[in-house]
This record gives sequence, C-alpha cells and structure tokens, in this order.
Amino acid sequence: MITVVGAGTGAPVPEDAVAGAALVVGGRRHLDAVRLPEAAERIVLGPLAPALDTIAGYVAKELPVLVLASGDPGFFGIVRALAERFGAGLLDVRPGVSSVATAFARLGLPWDDAVVVSAHGRELRTAVNVCRARPKVAVLTGPGAGPAELGAALTGCDRVLVVASALGDPARERVERVTPAEAAARDWGTAVSVVLCLDEARALGAVRTVAGVPEQPGRWALEEYEIAHRDSMITKFEVRALALARLGPRLGDLVWDVGAGSGSVAVECARLGAAVVAVEKTGEGVGLIRANAAAHGVEVDVVHGAAPDALAGLDTPDAVFIGGGGRDLPGIVGACARRARRSVVVAMAALDRVPTAREALVAAGFACGGVLLQSSRLAPLPGNVTRLAATNPVFLLWGERFLASSEGVPQ
Repeated sequence: MITVVGAGTGAPVPEDAVAGAALVVGGRRHLDAVRLPEAAERIVLGPLAPALDTIAGYVAKELPVLVLASGDPGFFGIVRALAERFGAGLLDVRPGVSSVATAFARLGLPWDDAVVVSAHGRELRTAVNVCRARPKVAVLTGPGAGPAELGAALTGCDRVLVVASALGDPARERVERVTPAEAAARDWGTAVSVVLCLDEARALGAVRTVAGVPEQPGRWALEEYEIAHRDSMITKFEVRALALARLGPRLGDLVWDVGAGSGSVAVECARLGAAVVAVEKTGEGVGLIRANAAAHGVEVDVVHGAAPDALAGLDTPDAVFIGGGGRDLPGIVGACARRARRSVVVAMAALDRVPTAREALVAAGFACGGVLLQSSRLAPLPGNVTRLAATNPVFLLWGERFLASSEGVPQ
C-alpha cells in the first residue's frame, strides 16, 4: 500500500500513516516537519521519474510507502502520477486542505465560482488568458511561471494579484496583495503556493457554475437585436455561427477581433470563455464594443486603432477574426496570419478581395477553405403570410495552421 498524505497547510500527518513506513517520499520541508521511523529510507522529491522507480521497487517487495505532498494531493497533485503508475487500488489517500482553498480562506472569499489553472510545467500563456477572461482565478505556480512572470504578462490589466507563500507555515506564511506591475518587479523566491488573480469589482458577484466550472452560454450566434450596432453594420448571426465554429474560442485562448465594428464576434468569443482583444479604428465603434461587452457580462480589451499598425504590441493570438474589407485587407490578413497560432477567419462582402486574402493566408502557411453564405430568413407579410427575405451574401474565408509533421491534419 502507498499512503499519500496531504500536508503543509496546517493539518498534522497522522501517526498511523508514518509508523512502519519503509520508504518516505516528499519535499524537504515536509520530511523535516515529521518524525520518521529511523529505519525508513527517505527521498527528497525532485524529478518525479526516479522517485516513482524507487517506489516501484518497494511495491514489488510489498513494503509500505509513505508519500508526503502539499495540501490535497489529488488536486493537481501527485495522486495522478501514482495512480497511473501503480493503480488507484493501491493508494490510501489522506487529503489535506488544498493551497487554493487555503488562499481563498485567508481572504474570506468563496471560491466555488473560481477557475483553477496550473502553470506548473505548462504554458504560462494559458493561465494568463484565463486571468484576462475571468474575474476570479487561482494559478498554481511553477519554475518560470511564478508571480513575477504572471504579473509581467498582466501588466496594464485591471487585476489584483494575491500572492500566497508558504501556506500553513506559521513562521513563513505570507499573503500579499499587489498589482501586476508590482508582482513583476519582485523576486518571490520558491515558497509561493498559489497566486489569486482577481477583478475585485466582480469577484464577489454571483457567477453561475456547473461543478465548479463557470457555466457556458446556452446558445451562441446571438440575434442582431441583442447587440447594439449602427446602420445594420453587424456580422449577421448566420455568418457568426460559422465563424465561431472555425475560430473555436475556448477558455485559455486569446482571440483577436480585427475591424470589430460593434464587437459582435468579440462578445461571442468572450461568452465562450476566451480572452479577447477587439481592434477598432472608429471612436463610435469603440464605445459600442464596450457597451456590448458590459451588457453581456464579459470582458473585452478594446484597442482604438487601425490594423495592421495597431496589432504590433498585442500578445500572440490563438485565433483571429477579420471583419470589413478595405483596400488594405491583404496586408491586414497577412499581418494576422503571421501571428496566429491556430486559425484566421475573414468575412468579406466583396468577392474580388477573396483571391488576395487567400494568397496572404497560404503565404503564412495556412490551409484554406471558404464558402459563400447566402441566407433567406422567414419574414411576415400582412394577412398571416410568410415570405423569404434575402440577406446580403458574405464570403467567409478561413485558414488553419498545419503542423510540419501532421501530414494534412490541422493543429
């Protein structure tokens, strides 16, 4: 049997879990805090693979093993690796209080509506995009992905970072509120347990959740009347439906809406969980985007400027939607395509601009597809009669980036 005990956030290690252990594995601070059997071998956790190999040797001899972990070892912890290697039936897990629960408890905040994301051994940009999109996020940190790096990526964003260090250690525990810029300017050492990223204006608001995950919208491709716009200048819902399918916005993504107009696509992507930057050159459009985002309870970062120049300082997007279609469209498409990690979708009313837009996508390494969307909506006539009312045709072009070794499979 492998006994896994969550320690380090205030709960003592049960004596029965320690007694008789032939091998004890854990972080140095956990090992130093527990009186272990003199005959037990001790392994300070570093790289996981050698520790698992040593544990396997004791398991083969049917000798008891004790693993000391932080907080709740089944919550982004070592239980996953142990269960995959030895089987869940061999584990006796004694969870402690997770660092996330402890950090929110120190602030007196509920966290059933928080999003938890790990940056340990993962891309920091995913955690950053979640922090941009959601008002209450807990980030589990790791080497090269701590408070300083998170703060640097979020500088300029209206967020407060709560850095919780050495949780459960009476002598060393610290919980500090800082701005992203202040976090970026400090050396935080290695004792950080978790960083909370809060939009304090919305952190106490009621957020509907399903099993702890913010509820997704029940529908998308909103009707035009649900989004404020001017002079019918809005991407029609039929076009938005296909554009969203090709963009694939999700939690952890960053999406650009370039030539955003009223921000209909930006708002839809934000409702689906993505962090969104809307680029719009008109002041009236900037106001509409902000009003629409507020009306639908989402956050959209609005950049007042014209592409491609306005794109220079923006973080790399996963997907880009390009609306409108002026004479500079090929240059805008090319600039976006060179930056996009996954996909670019372009909506155009002018058919003669399709070839140059397609050439720009292909030149940037995308595989292209497209369709001319022509829809006719049911419309009432006097006398309880219905007719078909045609909408203006729109050409939707999309590009998907391919991996070098994918043999035709999109990324």
